[in-house]
Amino acid sequence: MTQETVVAALQIGSSPEGKAATLQRILSFEEQIRASGASLVVMPEALLGGYPKGEIFGTYLGYRLPQGRAAYARYFDNAVDLPGPETDALAELSQRTGAHLVVGVIERGGNTLFCTALFFSPEGGLIAKHRKLMPTGTERLIWGQGDGSTLTTVDTPVGRVGAAICWENHMPLLRTAMYAKGVQVWCAPTVDARDIWQASMRHIAHEGRLFLVSACQVQPTPKALGIDVPHWDAELPLIQGNSVIVGPMGDVLAGPLRNETGLLTARIDLGELTKARYDFDVVGHYSRPDVFSLAVDERPRSPVIFQR
Repeated sequence: MTQETVVAALQIGSSPEGKAATLQRILSFEEQIRASGASLVVMPEALLGGYPKGEIFGTYLGYRLPQGRAAYARYFDNAVDLPGPETDALAELSQRTGAHLVVGVIERGGNTLFCTALFFSPEGGLIAKHRKLMPTGTERLIWGQGDGSTLTTVDTPVGRVGAAICWENHMPLLRTAMYAKGVQVWCAPTVDARDIWQASMRHIAHEGRLFLVSACQVQPTPKALGIDVPHWDAELPLIQGNSVIVGPMGDVLAGPLRNETGLLTARIDLGELTKARYDFDVVGHYSRPDVFSLAVDERPRSPVIFQR
């Protein structure tokens, strides 16, 4: 049975002028999204709020300098609230285009920031979110950890959609949990523009026997942004893109798109998933529950619980 639809990755970068300018960049693609007929559009990690590549926030082991606290305060001010004017605008974009959206943002949660993927539907607006479980390396300095309560999947006309943010895609147990949730279209918002990322994306699509849409930011050179990044070639882009769409046998359907903004699209057919899983269903006939098991705690984890 044919179940064809169009999916897309919007390769775009955060504006150095802040979230309002970034939002306008996103909205400027409305006509392209509508013309493409895409039912799902995936946007990069930390798009609204920004990925501060090269920033050290005035921190050395054992020291937090005042200028770093000021830099963090500016970064915090550029993050988004849920709900807020930015999410309202994205919900309206989803409604006008008829496309479900998956958008990477920096979310304010109290005085903590989270790297989050937001899910929008044309009918319901902001319907779900996924907070990055494990910030990578020095990301842990500025972002909190999500918990199992936002291991989200959303049923859409495209199929069952789920998201893993950047290096979460390298966590085998997270992948297994999401496979067990029946994800059919895997969204991978990222800022990892390296060629090895393509291997990871093709592997996950092939391992999960699913369609995969990876959207990466693209940013100008450090010199163009006025950023001094040690040991970085000032003529190379800060983030080079490499957004890609992959099929369930690991075949590249579109991309990678490199060093430019743009809307990358591909037509997919969910009917291909059954055929792809004929000889490999990683949480079905190719699993060994008598040998291996995985327990996933999806309870919200609050540091303070009040009981009456």
